[in-house]
Order: sequence, then C-alpha cells, then structure tokens
Amino acid sequence: MNTSNIPRSVENGIESIRKGELVLIYDAEDREGETDFVLPASSVTPRKVAYFRNEAGGLICIAIHPVAAEKLGLPLMSDILRNVNDTYSSLRRLVEEKGDLSYDKRSSFSLWVNHRATFTGITDRDRALTITKIGEAVERVLNGNDNSYDFYTEFRTPGHVSLLRAADRLLDERRGQTELSVALAVLAEIAPAMVICEMLDAESGGALSKAKAKAFASEHDVVFMEGKEIVEAFHARFLP
Repeated sequence: MNTSNIPRSVENGIESIRKGELVLIYDAEDREGETDFVLPASSVTPRKVAYFRNEAGGLICIAIHPVAAEKLGLPLMSDILRNVNDTYSSLRRLVEEKGDLSYDKRSSFSLWVNHRATFTGITDRDRALTITKIGEAVERVLNGNDNSYDFYTEFRTPGHVSLLRAADRLLDERRGQTELSVALAVLAEIAPAMVICEMLDAESGGALSKAKAKAFASEHDVVFMEGKEIVEAFHARFLP
C-alpha cells in the first residue's frame, strides 16, 4: 500500500478497527450527511450493542462485502420484491423507483435475520450473537474452500438484524455507509462484515451534525473519518 497517499485519519481508522475498536465515518454533505458508528462484527458484544443504541440511536445494521453476500445467497430486498409471485404482485409497487431517494439511486437492504439460537432476537445479547455469527459466516465463505456452508440453516427471517449488501464495485459504484465501512475493512485486511449505526440527535430530531459528531469523537478519543478520505485511501491502494 502506498501510505504516502492515505490520509492520516484513515491510517488511524485502520489501526483502530484491526484492534476491534469503534470508529466514526461521515459519508458526505451531498449524500445523507450522516455520521455512523462503525465496528467489526467480530468485535461485537452485548455491551457494545447497548452502547450503539444508547449513544448512536440509529438502526443497527451489518454491512457485508458483495462477494460474501453472493456466496451466502443474500440478495437485495428490492430484487426479492421485484420477483414476488402474482399472489403478492402489489408488493412490486413498494420497490424504490428513480427519484425516490434524494441521496442515492438505491438502498443496500437485504434480509433481516436472527440466529436460530436466539429467543426473541431483539435483546442486546441476542443481537450480539446474531451479528458475531454473521461475521463468522462471512469470514468462512471468503477465506475457506468449504462450499457446503448453508446460511439458511443457521439463521432465520424475519429477524432483528438488518443485513446490508455492498455494491458489486464498492466505491466505484456507490459511496454509502455500507460501501465505506466495507472498503475500510478491506483496507485493514479484516473480514468485511461491519456493524454500522447512524448517530441521531434527540434535540433536533434529525441526524447528528458533523460538528457534534467530531466533538463526540474528540471527547471519546475515537477516530473520525470522512467518506472522501476513505475513497482516496481505497483508490491509492487498488488503482494503478
């Protein structure tokens, strides 16, 4: 890697997530304009799930590399709905259309799952179990030669953990929090299964401002990165 072209913030972020530590990623002013908590799935514990919901407050999701998603048989939810049978054909009308999302062309949502060993699936303990097992599944299908693993025997849906499928060409196709967090994992050479959660502001009722997110990062000694910095680092690593 040509580290001379990589922003210092991203170098620090790579070091943090290799240690299993929390980092913050701000996407862009012309996108959602949101900062997300980001943590490797392998580092999640019930206490960290509680921290995400109390301190960030958004939706706790797990972003997965597209190759892993394909191997696990995880399609986009929009594709599932486009292909429902005629009995439920009206569901096709729910799929996002051009112009529905002001910040992007499409969302990354796949299935919502629980691990089969969970009870309700919503508790911090249950969600931590589901998340860590998803991380293990991603690592297994990407790093091993075992093609016999069956995701559907270990997980069930509906569930309480939202799976996000990153775009096939990652940052060359889409630059949402899904792709940014997965790209960071690729840079860090860890399993590309990353837990993300939006930082919300109870006072304004909207997303936490960039200034407040940076102040949080400073106060809690957490690395803060901008999406454009991750894009720069990713291209420095993978483009000629």
